[in-house]
Amino acid sequence: MKKHDLIWGRHPILEALQSGLPLVKIFLQEGARGSIIDKLKRKARQNDVPVERISRAFIDSQAPGQRHQGVVARMEPFTYLTVADLLQNARAKQGHPFLLLLDHLQDPQNFGSLLRTADAAGLDGVIIPRDRACGVTPAVFKSSAGAAAHIPLARTVNLAREMDYLKKEGFWLAGADMSADLPYFDADFNLPLVLLLGSEGKGLSRLLRQKCDFLVHIPLAGRISSLNVAVAGSIIIYEAFAQRRKQKGQKT
Repeated sequence: MKKHDLIWGRHPILEALQSGLPLVKIFLQEGARGSIIDKLKRKARQNDVPVERISRAFIDSQAPGQRHQGVVARMEPFTYLTVADLLQNARAKQGHPFLLLLDHLQDPQNFGSLLRTADAAGLDGVIIPRDRACGVTPAVFKSSAGAAAHIPLARTVNLAREMDYLKKEGFWLAGADMSADLPYFDADFNLPLVLLLGSEGKGLSRLLRQKCDFLVHIPLAGRISSLNVAVAGSIIIYEAFAQRRKQKGQKT
């Protein structure tokens, strides 16, 4: 039997349908109702994705211990872009491209949350390493609230080499690092930008930190010494988002 990826949850599956991800089949719990279910079934018909009513026990067996909300879907394995493809797509849009690069993030909740923020702020794509890092899993898809279906994702074997390539292509590389001297709100993000975020606990690796054009930190006034990477990344992403909208004369 061909191996398929699995996703669950009403909103994530609806987002997958709306984005055109290759769903193979949707399993819907008997008796499941509601406006989101109605939208899901309509979109599935439009996309020629079969929907099968099935028992709660079967759905529980497909997504054990998960909050599946009575619906799971089988999907063709997630397809990643190359960094070159990501860049080509980004340059087809107006304005300075804005990419996010994640240095071996491990936690699916953090990854999903950052994908959600990246999509909400209109980023042009996210770059992750192929090895020793979280990819697009069912847990990531769920925690991203379906944003994984919309934000372009590239996976590479060598982040440092891709950083060199992006520099040659005119990007500025900004790394988030607690030891940096520059507060994030004093940085200029209104340029072709790659924002680098490090892994949980370790932060940015020494090599990637050295390759950055500038480093920024988030000042903390309380007793804690650091922020969760997804929270920190979201703060910086939205500072860049605000600067870019202001430059365009748009309201934030």
